Amino acid sequence: MKRKRLAALISFFCIVFVLSACSFGNSQASWAYSFVVWDGFIYQISDEYVQEVDQEIGEVTVYSDREGTYSGNFSNEYEKGTAYYSITGISTDEAIAVKEEDGKYRKAIREGKYNSN
Repeated sequence: MKRKRLAALISFFCIVFVLSACSFGNSQASWAYSFVVWDGFIYQISDEYVQEVDQEIGEVTVYSDREGTYSGNFSNEYEKGTAYYSITGISTDEAIAVKEEDGKYRKAIREGKYNSN
């Protein structure tokens, strides 16, 4: 009876160890929202689309869905090469537009300085 108990206990700990090792190696980011970084500022992606954009101002230079601190025009939502645009009639201090694959422009609202240190 003690052997069965010991074997069950060892099996339990082996399963826990394997499961925790698997989740450690594949940890995903847990950011509170989708964002882009442009010119040292973080912009939260909104649900709003914009109709009129002015000029291209930059693009995503680094994409990652893993937690960490990155430099450049970083995004946790959009792939490298995704273009940023200024919005007609709105200062980039307030918001920018991000061009999506379907050709629509999603509004991204400035939240503050991005700390890349």
